[in-house]
Amino acid sequence: MKPADRVAKLREELAYHNHRYYTLDAPEISDSAYDKLMRELQTLEAAHPELVTPDSPTQRVGGAVLEKFEKVTHRQQMLSLGNVFDDGEFTEFDDRIRKGMNVDQVQYVCEPKMDGLAIELVYEKGKFVQGSTRGDGAIGEDVTENLKTIKNLPLSLSGKKVPPLLEVRGEVFIRKADFKRMNEQLLARGEEAFVNPRNSAAGSLRQLDSKNTASRPLSIYLYEVGVVEGREFETHVEKLDALAEWGLPVNPRRNVVKGFAGVKGAWSALLAERHALPYEIDGLVVKVDRTDYRTRLGQVSKSPRWAVAWKFPPEEMETKVERILVQVGRTGAITPLAELTPVFVGGVTVSRATLHNEDELRRKDVREGDWVFVRRAGDVIPEIVKVITAKRTGKEKEFVFPTKCPVCGGAVKREEDAAVQRCTNRACPAQLAGRLRHFATRTAMDIDGLGEKLCEAMVEKELVTSVAGLYDLDLDTLTGLERMGEKSAQNLLDAIVKSKDTTLRRFIYALGIPDVGEATAKALAEHFREVPALMNASLEDLQKVKDIGPEMAASIREYFEEAENRAVVTALLKAGVSPKPPEVVAAGAFTGKTIVLTGTLSSMSRDEAKEAIEKRGGKVSGSVSKKTDMLVAGEEAGSKLTKAKELGVKVLTEAEFAALLK
Repeated sequence: MKPADRVAKLREELAYHNHRYYTLDAPEISDSAYDKLMRELQTLEAAHPELVTPDSPTQRVGGAVLEKFEKVTHRQQMLSLGNVFDDGEFTEFDDRIRKGMNVDQVQYVCEPKMDGLAIELVYEKGKFVQGSTRGDGAIGEDVTENLKTIKNLPLSLSGKKVPPLLEVRGEVFIRKADFKRMNEQLLARGEEAFVNPRNSAAGSLRQLDSKNTASRPLSIYLYEVGVVEGREFETHVEKLDALAEWGLPVNPRRNVVKGFAGVKGAWSALLAERHALPYEIDGLVVKVDRTDYRTRLGQVSKSPRWAVAWKFPPEEMETKVERILVQVGRTGAITPLAELTPVFVGGVTVSRATLHNEDELRRKDVREGDWVFVRRAGDVIPEIVKVITAKRTGKEKEFVFPTKCPVCGGAVKREEDAAVQRCTNRACPAQLAGRLRHFATRTAMDIDGLGEKLCEAMVEKELVTSVAGLYDLDLDTLTGLERMGEKSAQNLLDAIVKSKDTTLRRFIYALGIPDVGEATAKALAEHFREVPALMNASLEDLQKVKDIGPEMAASIREYFEEAENRAVVTALLKAGVSPKPPEVVAAGAFTGKTIVLTGTLSSMSRDEAKEAIEKRGGKVSGSVSKKTDMLVAGEEAGSKLTKAKELGVKVLTEAEFAALLK
């Protein structure tokens, strides 16, 4: 047999056995027999390099080292799913679909919601040519070489009627058993173990050296089609069947059901099987089956109207409190934290949980050495639900709250009628790092790239002594920090310069004045309209501002009476920070009205809508009550819309809302 013919035959056999092993979980040959075929192919390709092709099974080992990831523009936007959490919220979703399509019942396809990293694959003439991350939905990162290393991802499509162009979307993940085995190997080598399967999958796929990716046990399931040429699908099920026919790995765990009852049954069954599945999931994906319905329903912002993720309830897991320590925040507040024996809960490995304050710690009676139940839901900070007192042995230790700050040694004081204890040393490094981070947040000065670790490093190296010091930083100083390259340093400097052009509301909030949140900062900006007027305002002046009482007025006055704070504000203005006063409010439809926003608006973000209302004299509230004047209902409006109708509150569609803004 000619070398070219034997190479083609070996590739065909290896592709077949890969599919049997990684996708169908039904191998037909032993590992040694598979290895023998692979070695023969490697030997032939080494002897005849002209026969090596990008889709050869030998090309999965990695080796391409990139300087950076190139950007990829998706031909069709990659959408993210909206979430529902209970029967009522899914019923509202189902009702909108039925009413929109004018039918009594809708057929859905239910699939496990994989906990991994969303990607897109592009096949041209049946060959895998490009793979990318979702990114922002429009533009992702090219991770083609890394995706090639995934064993169950076919480099060539098989079957009949393979389309000339196919974009297919899916999820890269690590199976539970593979994750456990990988961590055991890392620990055996004295290396640090990964925290959870999702983060390790995402990190593995974003390695600049694809050999690193090849060493990680990644898997992939495909679940959706983007652009496809030469083929149309009437249903989602037909689409999934076609992907499987072409040799692409599709999750076999799916159900076709009708209506709420069918979906609820599928959700309950999957929840019961959750821990028995070989991979991590956090809910059920529910998609309208019919393609024509999907086309008519369309999308809102970055989510489709025809699909939703029904999330599972938060999990509680049992673990042990190793010790209790305290953390110092930007205002000096000392927060007790429990260090836990690491436990996997709510999709991540949890090793710490907040205890809020001393009163909460005493109320729950948490002690070092206690066994406790820990809860985490979504991105919520993990918390200790309760102590398992039946497991106490008598060796547990009650925590003694410190009388001195653990960071700077300053005195700790608990104010009268307050639950929080504070470090009284304004120069405490932990407080300064916290003030820097708060100053840089999105709703304050919005300095992109200035995160918690960098703030701590700046304070530790004494690069800044106040937030005003940020505007004195230069490239040489920043590049002297560990893991800070020249490009990252320049990007941070650009963000700092950009932050000088800000609003008075943002500036006031960024100062971190005790008790002054975003709403109070807005009220102060509207009333005083310039920094000097606020700095020199008397208690009487401050109490004239709406919703500011004697205690808050005293707190604001005390802040500006401190010479250090006045010096920081003066230095910020001298550095070129230019806070603009609020635009003069023109009388209009929202003047003096309380507005509630609910659902998703397609023409603007929630923040943009809020700003537009406030510029026209309105107030935006987060909840519906008898005092609500109007409710703006976007797509997928939920319980707030129901309550507004019950109370007789005027409801505006997005089009009606937009008309009032003109």
